[in-house]
Amino acid sequence: MEAVIAVFALLFVLFLALGVYATVKVVGAARRSVDRTITQARRTVEDHTLRAKSFAQPGAAGELAQLRLKLRTSMRATQDALHAGVSEDESLKESLGLFQRLSAHGHELDGELKRLEAEPDRTTLAARLPELRERTERITQSADSLRWAARDRARRFADDDLDTLSAQIDVEAGALRHWTKEEPSSTPPPWPDAPAADNATAQQTWPETPRSRTAEEPTRAAITPPAARPTYPWQKKPRPESTT
Repeated sequence: MEAVIAVFALLFVLFLALGVYATVKVVGAARRSVDRTITQARRTVEDHTLRAKSFAQPGAAGELAQLRLKLRTSMRATQDALHAGVSEDESLKESLGLFQRLSAHGHELDGELKRLEAEPDRTTLAARLPELRERTERITQSADSLRWAARDRARRFADDDLDTLSAQIDVEAGALRHWTKEEPSSTPPPWPDAPAADNATAQQTWPETPRSRTAEEPTRAAITPPAARPTYPWQKKPRPESTT
């Protein structure tokens, strides 16, 4: 009885642990989904705000907003392209590592540009704009180079696969249309035409067997009867032989 109770208690503890683990996983997944949604919404709102500032605010403040928008757009597009391609091409892992190092510089520059938006000294801000513009250009060019290289690599692989597939389809299509090819005739070729003068033998394929002369000449008797002897008056008539 004690053993049965112990088994039931163990099963209860196992089910309780599984329930707690499943609950923690579900809550974690829901929290990550919510955080992802909030981050995406905040990013969208911030991008729209920067776009509005770049058009509405003149001078250094508007240019700062343009630099931030350009930097964020380029880095986000490169990140999405590399993460989408690394699952199919393992060689992009090194490129992804380089992009992570570039992202550190990008985040640092974005934070600096964000702080300078609230800078009241417009003269100092205008003096720093060329250096900030150059840094932004270098980072975005590197990000664009990685992104386009990854896209060109994926397109090259797709073109190679398409070429191979097209060649295989051409071979298969040729095999399926085998009846359209001219097949050799099984009938032997005719013999060369006979001379026009010999019309009787022109249609014959094989030479005619020579005919015997008896087929062309009149039939002759095998034994020629002797010529009739002349009769003289002094000759006696032969008497008939007696039958007695």
